[in-house]
Amino acid sequence: MDLRRLLTRPRRWLAAGAAVVVLAGAGTWTAVASDDPPAVHRADQAIGTAAGVRLDTSYFTPAGSGRHPAVLLGHGFGGSKDDVRRQAEDLARDGYAVLTWSARGFGRSTGKIGLNDPKGEVADVSRLIDWLARQPQVELDRPGDPRVGVAGASYGGAIALLAAGHDRRVDAIAPAITYWNLADALFPNGVFKKLWAGVFINSGGGCARFEPELCRMYQRVAESGRPDPAARALLAARSPSAVADRIKVPTLLVQGQSDSLFPLGQADRAQKAIKANGAPVDVDWISGGHDGGDLEGDRVQGRVRTWFDRYLKGDRDASTGPAFRVTRTGGVDSTDGAALLRGASADAYPGLANAPRAIALTGRPQRFENPAGANPPAVSALPGLGAAAGSLTRLSALGVGVSLDFPGQYARFDSAPLRGDLRVTGSPTVTVHVTSSGDDAVLFAKLYDVGPGEARPVLPAQLVDPVRVEGAKGGKDVALTLPAIDHEVQKGHRLRLVVASTDLAYASPAAPATYTVALKGGLAVPTAPGVTTAAAPLPAWVWWLPAAGAVLAAALLLTARRRTAAPAPDPALADVPLQITGLSKRYARSTERYAVRDLSFRVEQGQVLGLLGPNGAGKTTTLRMLMGLIRPDEGEIRVFGHAIRPGAPVLSRVGAFVEGAGFLPHLSGRENLELYWRATGRPPEDAHLDEALEIAGLGDALARAVRTYSQGMRQRLAIAQAMLGLPDLLILDEPTNGLDPPQIREMREVMIRYAAAGRTVIVSSHLLAEVEQSCTHLVVMDRGRLMRAGPVRDIIGSGDTLLVGTATPVAEPVAEKVAALPGVASAVRTDDGLLVRLEPGGAPQTLVAELVRLDVPVASVGPHRRLEDAFLTLIGGSA
Repeated sequence: MDLRRLLTRPRRWLAAGAAVVVLAGAGTWTAVASDDPPAVHRADQAIGTAAGVRLDTSYFTPAGSGRHPAVLLGHGFGGSKDDVRRQAEDLARDGYAVLTWSARGFGRSTGKIGLNDPKGEVADVSRLIDWLARQPQVELDRPGDPRVGVAGASYGGAIALLAAGHDRRVDAIAPAITYWNLADALFPNGVFKKLWAGVFINSGGGCARFEPELCRMYQRVAESGRPDPAARALLAARSPSAVADRIKVPTLLVQGQSDSLFPLGQADRAQKAIKANGAPVDVDWISGGHDGGDLEGDRVQGRVRTWFDRYLKGDRDASTGPAFRVTRTGGVDSTDGAALLRGASADAYPGLANAPRAIALTGRPQRFENPAGANPPAVSALPGLGAAAGSLTRLSALGVGVSLDFPGQYARFDSAPLRGDLRVTGSPTVTVHVTSSGDDAVLFAKLYDVGPGEARPVLPAQLVDPVRVEGAKGGKDVALTLPAIDHEVQKGHRLRLVVASTDLAYASPAAPATYTVALKGGLAVPTAPGVTTAAAPLPAWVWWLPAAGAVLAAALLLTARRRTAAPAPDPALADVPLQITGLSKRYARSTERYAVRDLSFRVEQGQVLGLLGPNGAGKTTTLRMLMGLIRPDEGEIRVFGHAIRPGAPVLSRVGAFVEGAGFLPHLSGRENLELYWRATGRPPEDAHLDEALEIAGLGDALARAVRTYSQGMRQRLAIAQAMLGLPDLLILDEPTNGLDPPQIREMREVMIRYAAAGRTVIVSSHLLAEVEQSCTHLVVMDRGRLMRAGPVRDIIGSGDTLLVGTATPVAEPVAEKVAALPGVASAVRTDDGLLVRLEPGGAPQTLVAELVRLDVPVASVGPHRRLEDAFLTLIGGSA
C-alpha cells in the first residue's frame, strides 16, 4: 500500500441507505495493461445512490469463468480509486473480484466529505456490497450476501472497520495505519493536533468540500485552539470505536511506528475490542506511517492476500503470519546507507504494557514557562512534510537526534546510564505532579534516548504525548502514558523524560503561564520479552553467486559466436534515428498472445514523435525493446543504421527517461548530474553539461539541494540527466506525470528546444492535448498493432474522420448500427454526437443519407479537428 499522502489510502462507507443504481452507459470492459499476459479485466462505471451521490468505481475480475470471493478496496484521504489500482489488479490475479471506488468528494465522485459518516460514506459501502451481490463473478454465502472482505489504509482502513461494524455481510478486514477513535487521534487528551488537522482539511480541498457541520466544527476548534465536547462527540460518532461491540470478523491490523497522526495506541485499542468479541486478530507494526519511512508495501500486501486466502477462500493451509509482528531497524546497509529492517514476532499480541521494568529517574521539581503566544514552539514531528518528515524519523531509528526544546520551556529528568541493552516495546508510563499559575496546563511529555558524552538526544519515532491538565492551579498528580514505540536503548545510554510547554504540531494556550513539574515515581518501561527477532540470514549471494558464476561462464561460451554475428550496420540508414521493421513480442509462455505484433515505422531527424495508445497497447514493451532491455521475438530495430541488441554501442547515442530518476537529496542538482556522468566512465568534456542544463532551463536552482525542488524541477533535472552527452535520440516515457499545468508547459518547451537543433525526441504520453501541441509526428498503437503513423496535422485533419453533431444524445445501440454501415470503419459517441471514421472510399454524402434513414437527428456534419477524438476513433473508443 502506498500511504504517502496525509491519509493515504482510504476507504469509506457503509450502513443503511437507498438502493444503488448503475448509471446508464457507465460500464466499459478493458484488459488491464501489463507486460505479462492480461489475466485481469476491468469495468469502470458510475454507481449512484438514492441520495443522489455518484460513486466512480472500477471492478476488477480474473480472466475466465466461475465465482470468486470479493474484496472492497478503499483509498486514502485526498486520493482516489486510482491510488489502489495496482493492488486491485494483484488481488484479481490471485482470484478475487475487486471493487475500488473514489469516496464522496474525491476523484470523480460527487457529494460532500463526511469523514466516514454512517449515513454517508458508510452507507455507500453497504450499497457497493449490494452491487457485488448481483455480479455473476462473485461468490455468495446466500442470496444478497457476497463473500466479501474490505481492505484499505488510513481513511480507507477506517471504512474497513466501520463496514464490519455496520454490515454483517463483511467476512474479513485488513485495515492499515488508521484510527480507532478519530476524536482521540485529533484531540489527544484534550489537546488540538492543529497541524495534522489543517493538513486534513487542505488535502480534502478546503473546508467547503466537507459536510457543513464538520466545517463549522473545524473552524470553531481552530479558532479557539481547544476541542469542545460537541467536537469530540461529532468525530467519535464517525469512528470505528462507536461500533466496537459489533466488529466480529477476522481482522489484520497494520499500524505504523512512524506515525504522529494515528500512533500505535489506536491499533492497540482496536485489537482489544475486536479480540473481546471473539474474532481472530493479528497485529503488524510496520516501519513507516503517515510521517514517512518504509511502508513495506510488498510485504504488507502479501500478508493481506494470505489473510483473505484463509478467511475468504477458506484455505486453511494459508499462513497468515504471527499474531504479532514488529519491524525493527538493524543497522545500516553499507552499499546505499539505507536502514536494514528485520522482523520480530510473538505468538500472542503483547499489548503496550507487557513485562514493565522500573527505571529510576532523578531531578528536583522544576519551574518553566509557557511563552506568550506559545512561541517559539518545541519541535518533535513535522506533520505533512512527507518524505522529509520520514527522513527525520528514519534518522531517529539510526540514533541521530533532530528534536528541539527551548531553554526555560521544559523540565527534564534523567536515569542513570543503563548497565545493559534495553528494548522498549510499548508505552512507558510515569506519574508527575503538576502545578500551574492558571487553572489549566497543556504539557508535552517525551522520552529521549541519550547517548554518552556530547551525543544529541534521540526522540524515538519523533513522538510526544500531549496532555491537558485541568484544575492544576492547586497542584495535581498526572499519570503520563508516553507514546508506544519499539526502540532499543543501548548499554551506557540514559533515558530522559522531558515535559515541555509547547510543541509545533499542537495548539498551546496563547496566554503566558508558569508550570512546575515534580516526579512522583520512576518510569515503568514495557519490554515484551516474548517478542523475538529472527536471526539475520546469510546474504543471498553466498548461496547463488558460485552457481551463477558457473552458469554465466557457460552462457558466455555458448553465445560468444552468436554475439559476434550481429547484423552489419546499414549505410543507407546512417542518418535515420530510428527504423522499426516487423517488430513482434509475445507474452511470456505464450505462442499466440502478442504484446507487440508486426510493428513498423520510421522516425526522422528533428522530429518530436508522440507514441500514443491505450493501456495495453504495447508502448512500454516497444520502448524496452528500443533501449535493448528486452529482445524482440521477430523483426528488428535499427538506430542510425545499427541493429539494437542489449549493450549495443550505438545505445550511447540514445538518452532515456523512464518513470523518473533517483537523486541524492542532499546534493545540488549540478552535483547529482556530475556524479551520474562520472559513473558512466566517459570523459567529462563529453557530458556537454552546460548545454543540457540550458535546454532544461533550471537556472539558479542547480546550486540548491534537490530536496528543495518541486516536482516539476525534479522532472526537468531528470530530463537534463537523460540529455547528458546530448544524445541524438531522446526517449521520454510519461515525462509530465505529476506536473501541474505551468510545469507541463515548461516540459513541452524543453522537448521542442531539444529537437530544434536537429536531434530527435520520442515521447510516450497520455496527455493528448500536450502531444498535440508539442509533437510533430505521431505513432498510434492499439493491442500491439500500428493504427496510424504520420504528421500530427494529417492525423488530426484526416478527411476520413467526421464529427456528426446531433440535436439529442445518441444511444449506444444507434452508435452500433452506424458502426455496422457499409463504408464505416468505426463510430464512437461523444458529448456532441458521433465521431465516425470512414473506410477508404467511404463517401460523406452516403453516410448522411444512412444517418437520416436510421432517424439520427443530424444537426451538422464536418471534418474532425481534435487529437483526442481522432485518437478515440483510431482505437475504436477503447481507451
